[in-house]
Amino acid sequence: MNNEIIYQGKSLIDGAPIVVIALAKSTNKKTGNMVQTYIIRADMDPLAASKSGADYSICGNCKHRGLANNDPKKKQAAQRSCYVTLFHGPLQVYKSFIKGNYKQSKDIAALGHGRMVRLGTYGDPAAVPSHIWDSLLSQSKGHTGYTHQSNIKNADVRPDLTMISADTLKDARIAWQSKRRTFRIITAVSDKQNNEILCPASKEAGYKTNCENCKLCMGSHHSAPSIAIVAHGSGASYIN
Repeated sequence: MNNEIIYQGKSLIDGAPIVVIALAKSTNKKTGNMVQTYIIRADMDPLAASKSGADYSICGNCKHRGLANNDPKKKQAAQRSCYVTLFHGPLQVYKSFIKGNYKQSKDIAALGHGRMVRLGTYGDPAAVPSHIWDSLLSQSKGHTGYTHQSNIKNADVRPDLTMISADTLKDARIAWQSKRRTFRIITAVSDKQNNEILCPASKEAGYKTNCENCKLCMGSHHSAPSIAIVAHGSGASYIN
């Protein structure tokens, strides 16, 4: 299987140029060997996008982006709490894209055939026209997906594709009232609500399984419990 471009065009969030790269293999222990999809700016590297605030095009209203800044000592947004390390996957994918290592996919469905797919390994799936995801998932075993873009007019938010990323209990309760399931970052296990379960792939849940086998985050429209996970990653200290 090849690593391929599955979308290159305008962000639905703000119209800026973005590209979506699908990677066929992954060694990520938490997710398992899912097809990974990186949603990045097509015209600047992820560090520059983060530092300048231009990552709004692919992350939108996500507060974990951090604060844009002009500090010469910082290479990315200040107080960035996102668990994705930009120096690793996103930057390497961007460098390969600039080198021309990825070709435009001629059969998006084949990339997902018989596989679990991660929508938005980095970036928010709602920045991308959902027909792209429909093609990628048309022959798949399932997927995971999360969005912060429920309040952005032009974002393509689909309940069957994405969980609602809730940053506060208040946000979660609003989603629950609308019969939407959430994926919520909490600061301690004691913060979990009765209608939530700990992410089964997390340390706090005892690493019961991985995302590839769990399949609980396949959209917010069905009746499974909402998911909570204790803050983790290098930016966890900025979450309160």
